Amino acid sequence: MSPQLHLLISVEELADRLAQVSLIDARSVHEFTVGHLPGAQSLDLFYLSLNDTRPDAFNAFMWTISSLFNKRGVDPSKEIVFYDEISGMRAARGFWLCEYFGYTVRVLDGGMTAWCDAGYDLTTEAAEPPRIDKSDTSPQTETHWNADQIAQHLVSDEVTVLDTRSADEHYGRIARARRAGSIPNAVHLEWTENLQPDGRFKSIADLEEMYQAVGISPDKQVICYCQGGYRSAHSYLALRLIGYPKVSNYIGSWQEWGNRTDLPIEIPVEIEK
Repeated sequence: MSPQLHLLISVEELADRLAQVSLIDARSVHEFTVGHLPGAQSLDLFYLSLNDTRPDAFNAFMWTISSLFNKRGVDPSKEIVFYDEISGMRAARGFWLCEYFGYTVRVLDGGMTAWCDAGYDLTTEAAEPPRIDKSDTSPQTETHWNADQIAQHLVSDEVTVLDTRSADEHYGRIARARRAGSIPNAVHLEWTENLQPDGRFKSIADLEEMYQAVGISPDKQVICYCQGGYRSAHSYLALRLIGYPKVSNYIGSWQEWGNRTDLPIEIPVEIEK
């Protein structure tokens, strides 16, 4: 295992390299217009989700995302940097999408909050997105597992499913689909546990200790899921940071699994601490 610290970028490094990166603000367009980092382009992906990860639907969705990236100025000829308010799930989902496409991408650690805390300025000026010709992607298919793949490996000793949702969702106290509950045998660790109170990622050592304490080990294929692939992308990034070699995001997550009655579920029993 080798830590992948280069997957994050500090505010100091970004400030020195603003002209060299393709900087993407993953917050809402309303937040963007109030103030954003100089040179950033606005790209809010929050309501673009997928509830069918079978090949035809998945490939069509990813083609749409790739086209949207081109229209909104995500330039794969440069290093791409996503940010949001903190080291949040919106930026993490942008990170995962770029990794799937085979682009070079990083996340601003601490997000806009860290930028402002360090004394750097925001702007309300918005530049026209650069014209990006349709670029060929190089799909890294191992970064995504679909529902049917997961269903075939629910009892495999070589695969661990990681539920990054809240405890209420995991234990079935809240239903955000036709059915409440969890993917059978999933390990629960909420995505917010990846962060320090200031919104930055925890240290590599702390992340390693935390994941190994719940049985998420680097020798397994780890499949992360949540409700729509945002929180799970955050834990995907956290596991990439600590050098886990086999990590994937399940973009359909519970909005697909909980609504497909052909897929098994369980209501985990919560152990009192």
